[in-house]
Amino acid sequence: MSGSILFNPCALVPVFNHEQVLPRTLASIRRLGLPVVLVDDGSNEACKAVIRQLASEMDQVHLIERSDNGGKGAALKTGMQAAARLGFSHALQIDADGQHNTDDIPAFLRLAETRPGCLIAGMPDYDDSVPKGRLYGRYLTHVWVWINTLSLVIKDSMCGFRVYPVQRSCQLLAEEPMGNRMDFDSEFMVRWRWRHWPIQQLSTRVIYPENGVSHFLAWRDNKLISWMHTRLFFGMLWRLPRLLLQKFRAEVE
Repeated sequence: MSGSILFNPCALVPVFNHEQVLPRTLASIRRLGLPVVLVDDGSNEACKAVIRQLASEMDQVHLIERSDNGGKGAALKTGMQAAARLGFSHALQIDADGQHNTDDIPAFLRLAETRPGCLIAGMPDYDDSVPKGRLYGRYLTHVWVWINTLSLVIKDSMCGFRVYPVQRSCQLLAEEPMGNRMDFDSEFMVRWRWRHWPIQQLSTRVIYPENGVSHFLAWRDNKLISWMHTRLFFGMLWRLPRLLLQKFRAEVE
């Protein structure tokens, strides 16, 4: 991807029943002048009413409504396709629930503009609000990602604060099967890395707001994540010769 391509970013915000914090999140994004692709992933009627009101009142908020809840990954896939149709070059994924630091958006976008073909991903800097079970559980995914990529390049694959090059991301989504729920973020990064496309990660503060709404279901999402790691491991095995060659070339260079 050439640096001469027009840099025209948007924010990509998937929403499922986050009506309490969504107005603040959207206001913070729009203060930066960033257009928003807002994906309602089958929210309840109370949230849907808030989403529609915000979309009608705020300039440059493009609302996409999914009839059913398909999961975070499904909402992001829908949003990425919408961003491409709307002519955006990059999509900055940010959660609706207030976990991510909107003050870091300019730094992410500056880096994306200088490296337009690169996936820019956040590395969470947690405070004491993070649930310890979620924090420790992330390390198991880190290890599996390192195994499945034969690389330590990806420091954290689970942070949902990142900037996607839209054209390249839509190509990957069209050509590779991926999970539709909490397994999406890690799987996308692994499959991106398998293509030897560039990744750069930035540290960013992440909080778990008091009385925040989490849609992580331990029994379901841990099962999906485990299946994802298994799927990627066997995918890595048949890609092994090519991955080893890439690793050798990188070391030589």
